[in-house]
Amino acid sequence: MKNYIPSLRMVLLAVLAVAVNYASAQTKNDAIKMNVFVTQLMSKMTLDEKIGQLNLVTMGRAITGSVVNSGVESRIKKGEIGGVFGIYGAADVAKIQDLAVRESRLHIPLIFGLDVIHGHRTIFPIPLGISATWDMDLVEQSAHIAAKEATAEGLKWVFSPMVDIARDPRWGRISEGSGEDPWYGSQVAKAMVKGYQGSSMTNPDAVMACVKHFALYGGAEAGREYNTVDMSLIRMYQDYLPPYKAALDAGAGSFMSSFNTVNGMPATVNKWLLTDLLRKQWGFKGFVVSDYTALNEVTSHGLGDLQTVSVLALKAGLDMDMVGEGFLTTLKKSLNEGKVTLQEIDMACKRVLEAKYKLGLFNKPDKSIDPEREKRDVLTDDNRKFARTIAEHSFVLLKNQAQTLPLKKSGTIALVGPLANNHSEMLGTWVIAGDPEKSVSVMDGIKNVVGNNVNVLYARGANITEDSLLGARAFALNNGQIKDKRSPKEMIDEAVETAKKADVVVAVVGESANMSGESSSRSDIRIPESQRDLLKALAKTGKPLVIVLFNGRPLTLTWEDEHASAILDAWAPGTEAGNAIADVLFGNYNPAGKITATFPRSVGQIPIYYNHKNTGRPYSGKGPAKFKSDYLDISNDPLYPFGYGLSYTTFNYSDVKLNKPSLKGNEILKATVTVTNTGKYAGEEVVQLYISDPVASISRSVKELKNYQKVTLQPGETKEVAFNITTSDLKFYNNELVYDWEPGQFIVQIGTNSSDTHTASVQWSK
Repeated sequence: MKNYIPSLRMVLLAVLAVAVNYASAQTKNDAIKMNVFVTQLMSKMTLDEKIGQLNLVTMGRAITGSVVNSGVESRIKKGEIGGVFGIYGAADVAKIQDLAVRESRLHIPLIFGLDVIHGHRTIFPIPLGISATWDMDLVEQSAHIAAKEATAEGLKWVFSPMVDIARDPRWGRISEGSGEDPWYGSQVAKAMVKGYQGSSMTNPDAVMACVKHFALYGGAEAGREYNTVDMSLIRMYQDYLPPYKAALDAGAGSFMSSFNTVNGMPATVNKWLLTDLLRKQWGFKGFVVSDYTALNEVTSHGLGDLQTVSVLALKAGLDMDMVGEGFLTTLKKSLNEGKVTLQEIDMACKRVLEAKYKLGLFNKPDKSIDPEREKRDVLTDDNRKFARTIAEHSFVLLKNQAQTLPLKKSGTIALVGPLANNHSEMLGTWVIAGDPEKSVSVMDGIKNVVGNNVNVLYARGANITEDSLLGARAFALNNGQIKDKRSPKEMIDEAVETAKKADVVVAVVGESANMSGESSSRSDIRIPESQRDLLKALAKTGKPLVIVLFNGRPLTLTWEDEHASAILDAWAPGTEAGNAIADVLFGNYNPAGKITATFPRSVGQIPIYYNHKNTGRPYSGKGPAKFKSDYLDISNDPLYPFGYGLSYTTFNYSDVKLNKPSLKGNEILKATVTVTNTGKYAGEEVVQLYISDPVASISRSVKELKNYQKVTLQPGETKEVAFNITTSDLKFYNNELVYDWEPGQFIVQIGTNSSDTHTASVQWSK
């Protein structure tokens, strides 16, 4: 009889199969309902109303160009606008939405979007900082909280995540992404989309993600904003495209085209990119919006006037035109002239309407516009608590000579620097709705954490910059930096005298928020000279010098690394900046962040990234260097490699152990190390797995990140960390752009960063 009793495993599999089939049937049924609804609606629409759905406008906030739309309210009533961005707040959004759903002919709701990049009202660290947490739960939660606050203020669409791979720190928008690695960037992309969209975009606290910038925007030549991108297809598929695909696979509802060219064609009018790759190869079902006036700017690329490039864009697969009104003003004429078809206009309109349907806007356009939620869910104590936690986890300890940190909760500290007692610079770049006055300065944070136990002496020491050109351009949008009118010498002298009275100097220095982000490329990525002069004067006092670094990109820190006692990279930490920094400085939290973009020694090394290709004449760093691939005046090695970050404790790694010396086919390789906390503090360590493929059909990267685990260890504690490696981890794009693996030898590397690993070799056959 017992032979007829199904096993628990069989029962679970049967239940799972039923659930999967039900979910699949439900999804199919939902798609049918959506198609019927949208088709019926479009049958009632005029041509002007269809074209109107392709028009995204701004109402004056969040401007990133010279064009601002006019006559918005009247055009909404005429059905000539499909979406609005740059406006938020329940009352303001409700007022504009009412124009659409009550006063337009067909009552089609608008979609409201905004640049919600690293928080909405509660601001978290810049994305490059968030990526340094190596914690996908924190990444996802940051996006969920941002979505909850955004929807409480009427928004249902966010222009995030930015998943562009960036390997040139001169590029200002490296601050907005997750660094240089395609595998790791893919993990962050998935987590962000999941956090924004939740289980269903119809949920009141969910938004539609907009993946940007499609594609390759981070590869701009010379790190100069909006510049040309030109790369091989193998590099494109292997190193730059994976995070976009990961975001798509996670269910992202929309994509944004990039400003740059791809294969010589501007992305916004690139049919291969927007249709052949995104829709046909990858199966994307959502809609594509241009970046700010990107359609109009195709004319400057040399492809024709606005009517001509609007035709190219529609045929390429662009569905919505941001701000430029190229579709609105030219498509009807192009249709009459036979340059576009009604079917092409209908397809773009259908995709936009489907997005609104998926968001539940037709069911209840004001579903997320709830004044009570705006009071209840925005900038809450819980949100601020999370902001403090994620900021602490994002900090990277770059140097800690003689255990200078953590600081004692006693004695006298000289707190100096233009960012030390500053609220406006805590939030970082790309903050639209955050309020700097509600941020915690470093000065306030230290007082909050240690109270009167520590005597804090403050001196400004320097302005952010005395460079007239840098200052004028960096602060152009907010009427200039707040400058101390004293001379640089007076400020430095005061800081030096303050330092002499203290046990330790904490210098809070670095970049202003305006020095990174869009249109903020820098050719010199050192700390501004005025602040370097301050640091040099402080170092001469002989007092321990702790640098708390604010930055939106990897900086060149060779002098600082040589002369400072400790360097804590705080990026731009957000609303709870000061509290989080103080928690780390005084040991309430042991920093565990790891950088996701390589720090060069000199700007002359750029581009520099860990997963580079081999050269036929590599230089090992030892022996004669002539006729090798190196520099005459500097090491090839970076100052801080990808994955680097120290702790207040120390970790020891054992050799790598493999469960098999050789494998075949789909067998699983288990690679193991033991990690021991050999220091005096409990700490977290990011254990990183890299794989090298030394012999292949094409030249491969010297190593590639394939996985990681974050472990917590008490002093003296040892843990075994194991990775299961499959043939999926061995795959790459070959010369035919086929994604597959090849048999042979593989080097498994496990360690604390990309340069400091333990290795083991395995043979894998098919």
